[in-house]
Amino acid sequence: MNRRLLTQWLLALAASTSLLTTLPVHAADEAPDALIKRLTKEALDTIQADAAVQSGNVPRIMELVDQLVMPHVNFQRMTASAVGPGWRQATPEQRKRLEAEFKTLLVRTYAGAMSQAKNLSFEIKPMRSAPEDKEVTVRTLIQGRGDPAQLDYKMEKTPGVGAGWKVFNLNVMGVWLVDTYRSQFAQEINTKGIDGLIATLSDRNKVNAAGSSSKTAKPAKG
Repeated sequence: MNRRLLTQWLLALAASTSLLTTLPVHAADEAPDALIKRLTKEALDTIQADAAVQSGNVPRIMELVDQLVMPHVNFQRMTASAVGPGWRQATPEQRKRLEAEFKTLLVRTYAGAMSQAKNLSFEIKPMRSAPEDKEVTVRTLIQGRGDPAQLDYKMEKTPGVGAGWKVFNLNVMGVWLVDTYRSQFAQEINTKGIDGLIATLSDRNKVNAAGSSSKTAKPAKG
């Protein structure tokens, strides 16, 4: 298995882990490792059963994310961490745009890889934590063809409405996703500012959208 392709598969699985189910009533009391185990199993089952997901149907995946992913991910924290110090200077409107563009970037980048996430199994590693911990790391191993690959979830316990454990960072084969984007975003902010980063993300999303459209467009008859 090509390392780059496997990384895409794992990121797609991570993106879809929270994609496929709503929180049950008892979710606020569900242990973080139990939550990841349940969602990962449901994600793998749905990937293999949903033809639209298998085909990399971006509108379908975006629809699922908008409806279902937010209860399981602290996306504002994820975006703020990726933007880094510039987040504090961003206006509320800029923050809203950054969240929207970053989410679109992640979903579109890995939507196509979801069609490849087949015949995978997973193992939840023993979790080291105390009952009073507010942040934990759930470590998993994903088995496809070849050696098992590491996929870890950094999670926080949130209070109030929608209380429960939420993901705010992902470690794919030893690389933290948010940290990778932070270094890229820092360069954009240093040279172009927050609006420049937003414009760059928007342009990248437009290019990705055009690429997705061209791949799914049917050839003209003639």
